[in-house]
Amino acid sequence: MINWMKFKWLYFLISALVIIPGLVFLILFGLNLSIDFTGGTLLEYRFSKSISSEIIITELKKEGFEVSSIQESGENTFLFRMPPIEREKEAEVKAVLSEVFQEEPEEIRFEMVGPTLGREILIKTLIAIVLATGSILAYVAWRFHKAKFGLCAILAMVHDSLVLLGLFSLMGYFWGIQVDTLFVTAILTTLAFSVYDTVVVYDRIRELQESLPDVPFEQVVNKAVTETISRSLNTSLTTMFTLIALILLGGVTIKWFAVALLMGVITGTYSSFFTTLPLLVVWEKIKKRA
Repeated sequence: MINWMKFKWLYFLISALVIIPGLVFLILFGLNLSIDFTGGTLLEYRFSKSISSEIIITELKKEGFEVSSIQESGENTFLFRMPPIEREKEAEVKAVLSEVFQEEPEEIRFEMVGPTLGREILIKTLIAIVLATGSILAYVAWRFHKAKFGLCAILAMVHDSLVLLGLFSLMGYFWGIQVDTLFVTAILTTLAFSVYDTVVVYDRIRELQESLPDVPFEQVVNKAVTETISRSLNTSLTTMFTLIALILLGGVTIKWFAVALLMGVITGTYSSFFTTLPLLVVWEKIKKRA
Protein backbone atom coordinates (compact mmCIF):
# COMPACT_ATOMS: atom_id res chain seq x y z
CA MET A 1 0.00 0.00 0.00
CA ILE A 2 1.31 3.44 -0.94
CA ASN A 3 2.19 5.66 2.00
CA TRP A 4 0.48 8.79 0.65
CA MET A 5 0.79 10.77 3.88
CA LYS A 6 4.56 10.29 3.96
CA PHE A 7 4.79 13.25 1.57
CA LYS A 8 2.33 15.55 3.36
CA TRP A 9 4.85 18.38 3.72
CA LEU A 10 5.53 18.19 -0.03
CA TYR A 11 1.79 18.63 -0.65
CA PHE A 12 1.77 21.69 1.59
CA LEU A 13 4.78 23.08 -0.28
CA ILE A 14 3.10 22.60 -3.67
CA SER A 15 -0.01 24.42 -2.41
CA ALA A 16 2.13 27.27 -1.05
CA LEU A 17 4.00 27.63 -4.35
CA VAL A 18 0.69 28.02 -6.19
CA ILE A 19 -1.17 30.17 -3.65
CA ILE A 20 1.50 32.65 -2.50
CA PRO A 21 2.30 34.26 -5.92
CA GLY A 22 -1.42 34.52 -6.70
CA LEU A 23 -2.12 35.97 -3.27
CA VAL A 24 0.59 38.60 -3.74
CA PHE A 25 -0.94 39.64 -7.08
CA LEU A 26 -4.42 39.60 -5.53
CA ILE A 27 -3.30 41.96 -2.73
CA LEU A 28 -1.28 44.26 -5.00
CA PHE A 29 -3.51 44.41 -8.08
CA GLY A 30 -6.83 42.82 -7.11
CA LEU A 31 -9.18 41.34 -9.70
CA ASN A 32 -10.05 42.82 -13.07
CA LEU A 33 -13.78 43.22 -12.38
CA SER A 34 -16.36 43.31 -15.16
CA ILE A 35 -19.29 45.72 -15.32
CA ASP A 36 -21.34 43.21 -13.31
CA PHE A 37 -19.46 44.62 -10.31
CA THR A 38 -18.23 48.03 -11.46
CA GLY A 39 -21.22 49.24 -13.47
CA GLY A 40 -21.56 49.81 -17.23
CA THR A 41 -23.96 49.33 -20.13
CA LEU A 42 -26.09 46.35 -21.13
CA LEU A 43 -27.11 46.13 -24.78
CA GLU A 44 -29.25 43.36 -26.21
CA TYR A 45 -29.77 42.91 -29.96
CA ARG A 46 -31.62 40.36 -32.07
CA PHE A 47 -30.49 39.44 -35.58
CA SER A 48 -32.50 37.73 -38.29
CA LYS A 49 -29.69 35.29 -39.12
CA SER A 50 -27.03 33.33 -37.28
CA ILE A 51 -23.85 35.33 -36.63
CA SER A 52 -20.60 34.85 -34.73
CA SER A 53 -19.97 36.59 -31.40
CA GLU A 54 -16.23 36.54 -32.16
CA ILE A 55 -16.81 38.59 -35.30
CA ILE A 56 -18.93 41.08 -33.33
CA ILE A 57 -16.16 41.63 -30.79
CA THR A 58 -13.49 41.95 -33.48
CA GLU A 59 -15.44 44.50 -35.53
CA LEU A 60 -16.45 46.63 -32.55
CA LYS A 61 -12.87 46.70 -31.25
CA LYS A 62 -11.72 47.89 -34.69
CA GLU A 63 -14.01 50.90 -34.25
CA GLY A 64 -12.69 51.62 -30.75
CA PHE A 65 -15.54 50.14 -28.71
CA GLU A 66 -14.59 48.13 -25.64
CA VAL A 67 -16.70 45.00 -25.13
CA SER A 68 -16.43 43.30 -21.75
CA SER A 69 -18.38 40.22 -22.83
CA ILE A 70 -21.06 38.96 -25.21
CA GLN A 71 -23.56 36.33 -24.14
CA GLU A 72 -26.08 34.57 -26.37
CA SER A 73 -29.41 35.16 -24.64
CA GLY A 74 -31.70 33.57 -27.23
CA GLU A 75 -31.96 32.53 -30.86
CA ASN A 76 -29.71 34.96 -32.79
CA THR A 77 -29.95 37.28 -29.77
CA PHE A 78 -26.90 38.65 -27.98
CA LEU A 79 -26.38 40.48 -24.70
CA PHE A 80 -23.45 42.95 -24.76
CA ARG A 81 -21.68 44.11 -21.58
CA MET A 82 -19.76 47.34 -22.20
CA PRO A 83 -18.35 50.27 -20.22
CA PRO A 84 -20.81 53.17 -19.73
CA ILE A 85 -21.87 54.69 -23.07
CA GLU A 86 -24.45 57.34 -23.96
CA ARG A 87 -27.39 56.88 -26.32
CA GLU A 88 -25.42 58.51 -29.15
CA LYS A 89 -22.63 55.94 -28.81
CA GLU A 90 -25.19 53.13 -28.74
CA ALA A 91 -26.43 54.34 -32.13
CA GLU A 92 -22.85 54.13 -33.42
CA VAL A 93 -22.60 50.54 -32.16
CA LYS A 94 -25.79 49.66 -34.00
CA ALA A 95 -24.48 51.36 -37.15
CA VAL A 96 -21.27 49.30 -37.05
CA LEU A 97 -23.23 46.08 -36.65
CA SER A 98 -25.61 47.06 -39.47
CA GLU A 99 -22.70 47.70 -41.81
CA VAL A 100 -20.88 44.47 -40.96
CA PHE A 101 -23.89 42.14 -41.12
CA GLN A 102 -25.87 44.00 -43.79
CA GLU A 103 -28.93 44.34 -41.55
CA GLU A 104 -30.04 46.61 -38.72
CA PRO A 105 -30.30 44.56 -35.52
CA GLU A 106 -33.45 44.83 -33.42
CA GLU A 107 -32.75 46.56 -30.12
CA ILE A 108 -34.28 44.67 -27.20
CA ARG A 109 -32.58 46.33 -24.27
CA PHE A 110 -30.44 49.35 -23.43
CA GLU A 111 -29.65 49.62 -19.72
CA MET A 112 -27.10 51.39 -17.59
CA VAL A 113 -25.77 49.35 -14.66
CA GLY A 114 -24.68 51.82 -11.97
CA PRO A 115 -21.84 51.21 -9.49
CA THR A 116 -24.43 50.95 -6.68
CA LEU A 117 -25.93 47.86 -8.30
CA GLY A 118 -22.42 46.55 -8.87
CA ARG A 119 -21.62 46.89 -5.15
CA GLU A 120 -24.90 45.15 -4.31
CA ILE A 121 -23.98 42.19 -6.52
CA LEU A 122 -20.55 42.02 -4.90
CA ILE A 123 -22.07 42.03 -1.39
CA LYS A 124 -24.54 39.30 -2.36
CA THR A 125 -21.67 37.28 -3.82
CA LEU A 126 -19.74 37.44 -0.56
CA ILE A 127 -22.87 36.53 1.41
CA ALA A 128 -23.48 33.53 -0.88
CA ILE A 129 -19.92 32.27 -0.34
CA VAL A 130 -20.15 32.72 3.43
CA LEU A 131 -23.52 30.93 3.60
CA ALA A 132 -22.27 28.07 1.43
CA THR A 133 -19.11 27.70 3.52
CA GLY A 134 -20.99 27.80 6.83
CA SER A 135 -23.58 25.28 5.65
CA ILE A 136 -20.91 22.87 4.44
CA LEU A 137 -18.97 23.21 7.71
CA ALA A 138 -22.08 22.46 9.76
CA TYR A 139 -23.09 19.50 7.58
CA VAL A 140 -19.67 17.83 7.50
CA ALA A 141 -19.14 18.32 11.25
CA TRP A 142 -22.59 16.84 11.95
CA ARG A 143 -22.20 13.99 9.45
CA PHE A 144 -18.90 12.79 10.89
CA HIS A 145 -19.49 13.85 14.52
CA LYS A 146 -16.12 15.61 14.74
CA ALA A 147 -15.44 19.31 14.20
CA LYS A 148 -11.96 18.62 12.80
CA PHE A 149 -13.45 16.98 9.71
CA GLY A 150 -15.55 20.05 8.99
CA LEU A 151 -12.74 22.52 9.67
CA CYS A 152 -10.26 20.65 7.46
CA ALA A 153 -12.85 20.53 4.66
CA ILE A 154 -13.34 24.31 4.99
CA LEU A 155 -9.57 24.91 4.91
CA ALA A 156 -9.43 22.91 1.68
CA MET A 157 -12.24 25.08 0.28
CA VAL A 158 -10.30 28.21 1.25
CA HIS A 159 -7.29 26.66 -0.51
CA ASP A 160 -9.34 26.14 -3.71
CA SER A 161 -10.81 29.65 -3.58
CA LEU A 162 -7.38 31.25 -3.14
CA VAL A 163 -5.98 29.25 -6.06
CA LEU A 164 -8.79 30.41 -8.36
CA LEU A 165 -8.70 34.02 -7.18
CA GLY A 166 -4.92 34.17 -7.45
CA LEU A 167 -4.82 32.67 -10.94
CA PHE A 168 -7.51 35.04 -12.22
CA SER A 169 -5.71 37.97 -10.62
CA LEU A 170 -2.59 36.96 -12.55
CA MET A 171 -4.53 36.52 -15.79
CA GLY A 172 -6.34 39.80 -15.25
CA TYR A 173 -3.04 41.64 -14.80
CA PHE A 174 -1.20 40.08 -17.75
CA TRP A 175 -4.02 39.34 -20.23
CA GLY A 176 -6.91 41.52 -19.11
CA ILE A 177 -9.22 38.63 -18.20
CA GLN A 178 -12.27 40.00 -16.37
CA VAL A 179 -14.15 38.50 -13.45
CA ASP A 180 -17.95 38.49 -13.76
CA THR A 181 -20.90 36.75 -12.10
CA LEU A 182 -20.13 33.55 -14.03
CA PHE A 183 -16.81 33.42 -12.16
CA VAL A 184 -18.76 33.47 -8.89
CA THR A 185 -20.76 30.50 -10.19
CA ALA A 186 -17.48 28.74 -10.99
CA ILE A 187 -16.15 29.31 -7.45
CA LEU A 188 -19.33 27.99 -5.81
CA THR A 189 -19.32 24.98 -8.14
CA THR A 190 -15.67 24.34 -7.29
CA LEU A 191 -16.44 24.37 -3.56
CA ALA A 192 -19.25 21.86 -4.07
CA PHE A 193 -17.06 19.62 -6.24
CA SER A 194 -14.23 19.71 -3.71
CA VAL A 195 -16.51 18.82 -0.81
CA TYR A 196 -18.06 15.97 -2.82
CA ASP A 197 -14.67 14.23 -3.15
CA THR A 198 -13.83 15.05 0.46
CA VAL A 199 -17.04 13.47 1.79
CA VAL A 200 -16.36 10.30 -0.23
CA VAL A 201 -12.93 9.80 1.33
CA TYR A 202 -14.21 10.86 4.78
CA ASP A 203 -16.86 8.14 4.59
CA ARG A 204 -14.21 5.57 3.76
CA ILE A 205 -12.03 6.72 6.68
CA ARG A 206 -14.97 6.36 9.07
CA GLU A 207 -15.76 2.85 7.78
CA LEU A 208 -12.13 1.77 8.13
CA GLN A 209 -11.89 3.19 11.66
CA GLU A 210 -14.90 1.10 12.64
CA SER A 211 -13.57 -2.11 11.04
CA LEU A 212 -9.91 -1.52 11.99
CA PRO A 213 -10.05 0.18 15.42
CA ASP A 214 -6.45 -0.72 16.36
CA VAL A 215 -4.82 0.59 13.16
CA PRO A 216 -3.07 4.00 13.49
CA PHE A 217 -4.97 6.95 11.99
CA GLU A 218 -2.32 7.72 9.36
CA GLN A 219 -2.46 4.15 8.03
CA VAL A 220 -6.25 4.33 7.91
CA VAL A 221 -6.00 7.54 5.85
CA ASN A 222 -3.48 5.94 3.47
CA LYS A 223 -5.78 2.97 2.93
CA ALA A 224 -8.79 5.26 2.38
CA VAL A 225 -6.88 7.27 -0.25
CA THR A 226 -5.76 4.12 -2.07
CA GLU A 227 -9.32 2.81 -2.20
CA THR A 228 -11.02 6.03 -3.34
CA ILE A 229 -8.53 8.01 -5.40
CA SER A 230 -9.07 6.12 -8.66
CA ARG A 231 -12.83 6.73 -8.50
CA SER A 232 -12.35 10.45 -7.87
CA LEU A 233 -9.75 10.76 -10.64
CA ASN A 234 -12.04 9.04 -13.14
CA THR A 235 -14.90 11.39 -12.23
CA SER A 236 -12.63 14.43 -12.48
CA LEU A 237 -11.13 13.38 -15.81
CA THR A 238 -14.53 12.93 -17.46
CA THR A 239 -15.51 16.41 -16.23
CA MET A 240 -12.22 17.88 -17.42
CA PHE A 241 -12.61 16.43 -20.93
CA THR A 242 -16.03 18.09 -21.21
CA LEU A 243 -14.67 21.43 -19.98
CA ILE A 244 -11.72 21.30 -22.38
CA ALA A 245 -14.19 20.75 -25.23
CA LEU A 246 -16.18 23.79 -24.04
CA ILE A 247 -13.01 25.90 -23.91
CA LEU A 248 -12.00 24.90 -27.44
CA LEU A 249 -15.43 24.89 -29.10
CA GLY A 250 -17.82 26.79 -26.82
CA GLY A 251 -17.04 30.28 -28.04
CA VAL A 252 -15.91 33.44 -26.31
CA THR A 253 -19.02 33.89 -24.17
CA ILE A 254 -18.34 30.90 -21.89
CA LYS A 255 -14.62 30.37 -22.49
CA TRP A 256 -13.32 31.85 -19.24
CA PHE A 257 -16.19 30.38 -17.25
CA ALA A 258 -15.12 26.96 -18.52
CA VAL A 259 -11.46 27.80 -17.76
CA ALA A 260 -12.40 28.71 -14.17
CA LEU A 261 -14.35 25.47 -13.79
CA LEU A 262 -11.45 23.45 -15.19
CA MET A 263 -9.03 25.06 -12.73
CA GLY A 264 -11.56 24.46 -9.98
CA VAL A 265 -11.95 20.77 -10.82
CA ILE A 266 -8.17 20.28 -10.81
CA THR A 267 -7.53 22.11 -7.54
CA GLY A 268 -10.68 20.63 -5.94
CA THR A 269 -9.60 17.08 -6.71
CA TYR A 270 -6.07 17.79 -5.48
CA SER A 271 -7.17 19.44 -2.23
CA SER A 272 -9.65 16.67 -1.36
CA PHE A 273 -6.77 14.23 -0.98
CA PHE A 274 -3.61 16.25 -0.58
CA THR A 275 -4.77 19.23 1.49
CA THR A 276 -7.68 17.98 3.61
CA LEU A 277 -6.19 14.62 4.59
CA PRO A 278 -2.65 15.83 5.44
CA LEU A 279 -4.29 18.50 7.63
CA LEU A 280 -6.29 15.76 9.37
CA VAL A 281 -3.15 13.67 9.94
CA VAL A 282 -1.20 16.64 11.34
CA TRP A 283 -4.18 17.59 13.54
CA GLU A 284 -4.33 14.05 14.93
CA LYS A 285 -0.59 13.98 15.67
CA ILE A 286 -0.73 17.34 17.47
CA LYS A 287 -3.75 16.14 19.47
CA LYS A 288 -1.89 13.01 20.61
CA ARG A 289 1.17 15.00 21.67
CA ALA A 290 -0.94 17.47 23.69
